[in-house]
Amino acid sequence: MSLTGSDNYFEDFVPGQAMRHARGKTMCEQDNVGITLMVLNTAEGHFNEDAMQKNAMGRDGWNSRLQFGGVTISMIIGLAMQDTGENAIAELSLDKIRLKSPVFHGDTLYAYTEVLATEPAERADAGIVTFKHFGVNQKDQVVFEGERRVLIKRRPE
Repeated sequence: MSLTGSDNYFEDFVPGQAMRHARGKTMCEQDNVGITLMVLNTAEGHFNEDAMQKNAMGRDGWNSRLQFGGVTISMIIGLAMQDTGENAIAELSLDKIRLKSPVFHGDTLYAYTEVLATEPAERADAGIVTFKHFGVNQKDQVVFEGERRVLIKRRPE
């Protein structure tokens, strides 16, 4: 496990490499509600605690407000940035995004990353790395997975 440092240039990423990122984040009401309102997502499951408690329909844990999936995606990518984004020049793509389990206020998220591929770039001072990011909650349930391609600086000569 590493914090930001000197080991995150293009040359430092090897296909098959796996990382558990150092920090976790407990999701609070502000994380969800503020951003959800800014993007005009009005789904009641994000805002109406009473409705969620009454409509759990027997599903374990579904008796509180759901976190907006965009917040989950952003949080996992953000937690991975300390090891995968410090020398990023450009974010090229996000693909194969899957929200695998619900996230509720109070859940704690952790991020993991696997390096899927590295490839040369059109510019000499950088290369392209493809990452697969995973997010898990405090119960080790996978809540997010997705692939991200990033143009990353090469180590200075």
